[in-house]
Amino acid sequence: MDILKKLTEEFGLKSWQVENTVGLIDEDNTIPFIARYRKEATGGIDDQQLRELNDRLEYLRNLESRKQAVVSTLAEQGNLTDELSAALAAAVTLTEVEDIYRPFKPKRRTRATMALEKGLGPLADLIFLQELADLNIAAEYIDAEKGVETAADALAGASDIIAEKISDDPACRALARKLTHDEGTVSSHASKKATEDSEKAAVYEMYFEYSEPVKRIVGHRILAINRGENEGFLKASVEAPEAKIIAGLKNLFVKQNSGTLAFMESSLADSYKRLTAPAVEREIRTTLTEQAEEGAIRVFAENLRQLLLQPPVKDHVVLAIDPGFRTGCKLAVVDETGKVLETGVVFCTTTKDTAPSKSALKKMIDRHKVSILAIGNGTASRETELVVAELLKESGVEAQYIIVNEAGASVYSASKLGAEEFPEFDVALRSAVSIGRRLQDPLAELVKIDPKSIGVGQYQHDMNQKRLNSTLSGVVESCVNKVGVDLNTASPSLLSYVAGVSPAIAKNILAFREENGKFISRAQLKKVGKLGPKAFEQCAGFLRIPGAKNPLDNTAVHPESYKVAESYLEIAKEPLPTAPPKPAQASKTMKSLASLATMASQKPAEKPQPDYEAIAKRLDVGVPTLRDIVLELEKPGRDPRDELPPVLLRRDVLNMEDLAEGMVLTGTVRNAVDFGVFVDIGVHQDGLVHISQIRDRRVNHPLEAVQVGDVVDVKVLSVDLKKKRISLSMRGVKQG
Repeated sequence: MDILKKLTEEFGLKSWQVENTVGLIDEDNTIPFIARYRKEATGGIDDQQLRELNDRLEYLRNLESRKQAVVSTLAEQGNLTDELSAALAAAVTLTEVEDIYRPFKPKRRTRATMALEKGLGPLADLIFLQELADLNIAAEYIDAEKGVETAADALAGASDIIAEKISDDPACRALARKLTHDEGTVSSHASKKATEDSEKAAVYEMYFEYSEPVKRIVGHRILAINRGENEGFLKASVEAPEAKIIAGLKNLFVKQNSGTLAFMESSLADSYKRLTAPAVEREIRTTLTEQAEEGAIRVFAENLRQLLLQPPVKDHVVLAIDPGFRTGCKLAVVDETGKVLETGVVFCTTTKDTAPSKSALKKMIDRHKVSILAIGNGTASRETELVVAELLKESGVEAQYIIVNEAGASVYSASKLGAEEFPEFDVALRSAVSIGRRLQDPLAELVKIDPKSIGVGQYQHDMNQKRLNSTLSGVVESCVNKVGVDLNTASPSLLSYVAGVSPAIAKNILAFREENGKFISRAQLKKVGKLGPKAFEQCAGFLRIPGAKNPLDNTAVHPESYKVAESYLEIAKEPLPTAPPKPAQASKTMKSLASLATMASQKPAEKPQPDYEAIAKRLDVGVPTLRDIVLELEKPGRDPRDELPPVLLRRDVLNMEDLAEGMVLTGTVRNAVDFGVFVDIGVHQDGLVHISQIRDRRVNHPLEAVQVGDVVDVKVLSVDLKKKRISLSMRGVKQG
């Protein structure tokens, strides 16, 4: 197989794009580096498509490797024929390769292998040819010493051999697989355990008597059925069109005018029911599960991406509250940089007299000029929110509050990393700090937590953990490098996601920083232990140094392009008359950057447009790279998250009892799943916007219309206080 040609066809790319990309991957370049700094070589393939291409490249290489291994094994066995070689060369999936190899694969002891040991192979071959007038020849294979005492024994053994031969045939598997997929159904029903523990089993009630075609069943239902079966509440199976499959197999393997017709039909039916059907059912369920998992992983990955890239709440002092009953609400005030200024505890959820708690909160707010209160959404969050809302209303404090999803905060606070960062704090106080910091900079704080614990997926603990971890780590890596990292403030957790920076190098960067003080240039990275030329090439462009002597060190311009950037600044227009005055000590680069920043702030009609083609040719650089450089020069140190809508802050509170049908509210999308999105509307219970209620037109998946973190307007359809369910709609609701 020509892997490069295959990738070119599948991804709709040009051959040179694929060839260059694969070459860059094979040279151990990271995906973020290739996506950002090798656009000319790849033709501008984005980060996500690069990861998909890399995954497919790995699969195809594994496929070729497996083909070669099978060819070698068949050759050693003396079974390799031109026909088998051609079939293996034409195979495009690992399943096809294994189907071809199945008849020659060493087997465990089966009924067929025992029959072969008794010398019944020749008899089975004669019958399988279907040229015998009758089965009387079986008497010639009676051998009491081998356990074949009668002709019936011989025929039974021959039938077992034929059954296995048919089941091992690739055509048999292919036909059974296709018909089961096209016409089979997935069925489930309640188990005995479900009737004994009806309360816990209630979540699977819709699957107690359930059936849906294999080819139409959606991923989240497969995962729900699997979980119900694993927990013992459901029994599930794949019902195949047995009669149609057996009829199809007869057309393939049985001659209608043979004297052995009835025997062959009996052996074939046994082959399908005993060997093929169970194997195909397992295969179909495995395939459905893998497809469902891939779909769920994609949704989880996209939700995680949107969550990590939520806009940071900058320049605010935050009072973070980790709600609780018995141990009280833990408090942590963090300044604009995330530094902890004060901690404390109030017991506003365990007493009717909340005045002392309000007073303590008010003093903290006044003392540190707190402008936002961040309340974790865990246990006692509702009660805490009521107290905070009352405080803001009664005191007239110019502050607002927000409910922060604290999923994973407890994981971080109990981790080794949390203990190292705040050894003087108990677990709950670390959790409060994490809640405050994840509001100020979601990306920097959430990278400290296992992505699976962040709470924006579905059935994440039921799927292939290796695949899930790999995908989610790729998302975190992509987001970190998209935003960039402050080299002088980043934690080891954040640094370890920078392209080319391993956990060991991240620790060495921190050690260098502690020993030598803040980095003043990217060039100093070359002095960090284990950070060699290749690692420097991969990571340098993603690391920022605010206030560096060379302002390019605080941009996404890669050091390899500094000369290009400086040459561009030389030919850029002089500062406009309205440009701010420049300090005498400012460098030429700094002056030119100020000029470009002023130009960038102008309206498009007024802003001079560089002739990129001509300039790129003059500077001997690619146009995509030049455009990226100019964008960075116009907005040095820019944060791409700043362009996103801000988070939704509140001053008042609603109860579920306050909700009424038809009420229109503003909320924040907390999670997107296959069947809809969950929206926080400020009542401590997320409402569900079913996929059918997201748009006036049909959408195939919620992520086509909304994303995690979006602020949306919704209409209340219904409220079930007993089950704590809120049904919402976005149809016909004008979005602000």
